[in-house]
Amino acid sequence: MSDWNRKIIEEFRANEGKVGGYFENMTLLLLHTTGAKSGLPRLNPVAYAEDGDRLVIIASKGGADTDPDWYYNVVANPHVTVEVGTEKFDAIAIVTEEPERTRLYDQMAGQYPGFEEYRQKTSRVIPVITILKQKEK
Repeated sequence: MSDWNRKIIEEFRANEGKVGGYFENMTLLLLHTTGAKSGLPRLNPVAYAEDGDRLVIIASKGGADTDPDWYYNVVANPHVTVEVGTEKFDAIAIVTEEPERTRLYDQMAGQYPGFEEYRQKTSRVIPVITILKQKEK
C-alpha cells in the first residue's frame, strides 16, 4: 500500500470517515478487495456517491489510460467489504452496463467535477461500479 493511501486510511479511521486535503469535500469509503492475482487482501480509499440504496464508485485512476488495480480485483471477486464513516459491511460490487454506466458517471461528475476532467484525459471508457450492501443473515 502506498504511503499516500495509508495516510488517507489512517485519517479516515481517526475521523469517522472524514479526511482533509484533496478529498476534503468528497464522500469517501474504504474498499476492501481480494487481489485478483495474489489472493491477498487489498484496501483502497475511493470517492463515492449514492444512488438509491447503492453506493457508486468510479474506476477513474485520475484519468489514466489503464484501470486501477482495485477494479481488476472487483471483477475477479465481487464480494467486497466497505467502510463508510464508522460502519463496516459486506457488499457485492457490480460493474455497470450502458446506459446506466453513463447516467451514473454523469451524476458523479456533476457532484465532483474532477471526474469530468478524468473522462477528458483518457480514451478508455471509465468503468462505474455499484456497491450493494449484503443483507444480514
